[in-house]
Amino acid sequence: MPKHVFVTGGVVSALGKGIASASLGYLLKARGLRVTLQKCDPYLNVDPGTMSPFQHGEVFVTEDGAETDLDLGHYERFIDEELTQDNNVTAGQIYETIIRKERRGDYLGGTVQVIPHVTNEIKARIMRLGADGQTDVVITEIGGTVGDIESLPFLEAIRQIHLEEGPEDVLFVHLTLVPYIKTAGELKTKPTQHSVRALRDIGIQPDILICRTERELGDDIKEKIALFCNVETEAVIDARDVASIYEVPLRFHADGLDDIALRKLGIENGKPDLSVLEELVGRIENPSREIDIAICGKYVDLKDAYKSIIEAFAHAGAENDARVNLRWIDAEAIEQCGDAGRHLDGCHGVLVPGGFGERGIEGKIQAARYARENGVPYLGICLGMHVAVIEFARNVCGLASAHSTEFNASSDDPVIDLLPEQREVVDMGGTMRLGGCECRLLDGSGARDAYGVDTVRERHRHRYEYNNDYRELLESRGLASSGLYPEKDLVEIVELPNHPWFIACQFHPEFRSRPGRAHPLFREFVRAAVAHAEGNAAPVARADGGSSDGRSRR
Repeated sequence: MPKHVFVTGGVVSALGKGIASASLGYLLKARGLRVTLQKCDPYLNVDPGTMSPFQHGEVFVTEDGAETDLDLGHYERFIDEELTQDNNVTAGQIYETIIRKERRGDYLGGTVQVIPHVTNEIKARIMRLGADGQTDVVITEIGGTVGDIESLPFLEAIRQIHLEEGPEDVLFVHLTLVPYIKTAGELKTKPTQHSVRALRDIGIQPDILICRTERELGDDIKEKIALFCNVETEAVIDARDVASIYEVPLRFHADGLDDIALRKLGIENGKPDLSVLEELVGRIENPSREIDIAICGKYVDLKDAYKSIIEAFAHAGAENDARVNLRWIDAEAIEQCGDAGRHLDGCHGVLVPGGFGERGIEGKIQAARYARENGVPYLGICLGMHVAVIEFARNVCGLASAHSTEFNASSDDPVIDLLPEQREVVDMGGTMRLGGCECRLLDGSGARDAYGVDTVRERHRHRYEYNNDYRELLESRGLASSGLYPEKDLVEIVELPNHPWFIACQFHPEFRSRPGRAHPLFREFVRAAVAHAEGNAAPVARADGGSSDGRSRR
């Protein structure tokens, strides 16, 4: 059976438990161990798929179609393994399973209670990951903050696992905050002491403390924390803010986190080779050039809604020796002023990301038009493909009323339409086209050149698709269908061959980007943006017969 590491958090939320868990996973894998990670979320939603990004941030989609917490994106990027629906457990899933069992009579008439029924179901979900015999260490992050009522069943479950499996097979890591009080000129350890006390009241004694802080923890602070929290001094890990999240594993290793974890778990392994990560961090932090990419969306006030896109740009920038400065553009602002150039001039590329709902949609359509007409590199993702198709249909093909039935159910020209199998769907949760699907690439296309292969698999999350009834018309006017889902003959990628770089895809390429192995579409998009910034973009053929020099208007 595998060893188990449980990561909890205290004092405040958003301390970075996901990054801490992923970083420890990276270090243990770098030492030759087989590692997987799991997130336990205490909310009662079955999954985050129906939640607003303002509530939860990005919904990360796994290859098998699970809608999961954004931390699973960090897990996949750091340990470079595909995760599944088993890697994200919610209280909603737990209670849904228990109620189903109760209705079937599985509990033989007994009273269903939090202990043992809820905690037993949680333990079963946690232990399921290591049951295949292919895993050495399972790292489980417990969502929420110690002291929250909804987290208590999960904390009780991991307390029981520690009791049942034994201390040599279970490790508790607690992430906490050591704030710097400017007026006093001091780091304060009291919040950490109270957080650990709350955890110990539940019956859990942390083995390792990871302390988020703005300033270096001196030996005196570490010794004080260790004394009052009943941990070894060397087990107090300094987690200062860093410029790049990919620096976190390097800092943790320097502070001995992986050495301490392995010693406490009774595992002996060699030293990790971190040279690849060190090189990546160097490229991210010390590029020789910079570009500005506009992200035109509706959730731009909450960057977590686009977490995987942000990381994909970090990967692509590193491979192009460029710092990618992201300019966040509210699509509603473009819609209200009616002039995309006012917001997009000076950008070297435009990305319209995925999203749902009508708000800001005309602004996104204008952003796609601006990129098309001015030769600015464009990448559309999911909804970003829809607006590119709508814009082309309206302004090149003359279909003035072209739209998506998501926003105008009675459109005379629904160039984007609901999937036939979606028309009878009532439940919104988990019913979209989700997960990995095959995409066959058109020979000689920009997409085929970017990937370097004929067929790829990409992850989806949507209900609406390119309407094949308009395919012949749009292709005849120059919008190439360069990627197809062969099983259902659905258009997955469109592009403009006479444009410096204009590609839009139905899927979410950001979910498959990795540090040191950027997604091909992001890599080539950034490459095109660099060329645009340096004035090397090819002229673009205009629909009116003219041409653009491939640069933004100034």
